[in-house]
Amino acid sequence: MNTREAFIPLEFDRLNSDERVERAKEFLERMRRRRTVRDFSSEAVPLDIIKTAIETAATAPSGANQQPWRFVVVSDPAIKHKIRLAAEEEERENYERRFPEEWKESLAPLGTDWHKEFLEIAPYLIVVFAITYGETLSPVDDGTYIHSKHYYVNESVGIATGMLLAALHNAGLATLTHTPSPMGFLAKVLGRPKNERPFLLIPVGYPAEGCAVPNITKKPIDEVMIVL
Repeated sequence: MNTREAFIPLEFDRLNSDERVERAKEFLERMRRRRTVRDFSSEAVPLDIIKTAIETAATAPSGANQQPWRFVVVSDPAIKHKIRLAAEEEERENYERRFPEEWKESLAPLGTDWHKEFLEIAPYLIVVFAITYGETLSPVDDGTYIHSKHYYVNESVGIATGMLLAALHNAGLATLTHTPSPMGFLAKVLGRPKNERPFLLIPVGYPAEGCAVPNITKKPIDEVMIVL
């Protein structure tokens, strides 16, 4: 293919200065209200909202455009129950034996422990998987697979996950970034192949009535940005 034919014109809206500033500030204020939630309502959420948010996440840039991500959406109560039991088993071991005291002291202001009832209460769990390598059937049709290397997998999936969280918040939903450690049980419970590695578990829904969150703050801009 001719190199020139492999490209298409960029669709880009060049805003005026006032519009750029207004959009940036509006988005900042919306995202400032995003908080990690552990107290969910069981109220149903339309699946179309989840689908649209994942479609947004899937527009993320990725190494060599390989898009090494999979988003498994779980609403089945039986599967959510299995995930909760497995997660609590690992987390109880963490809190009682694995976590060093320093780490538990850092977690204390967040009020967390090994109980993870939100994994059953939230209407959806989105389990993000990183696809560590590509896999296609051999052209000789002998039942074997050909593996292909994926590049910048963690970076790519991390960017997509950030976009997913922003899209869900923008749609009026609450989320939690849950990282039970180790997470290998998620692949087993969900029947995922060997080339898919659990990356993050995200309960999604509406916050429960009277939901409260830790009184914490974010670092000011002069601590996170350097202009040279």
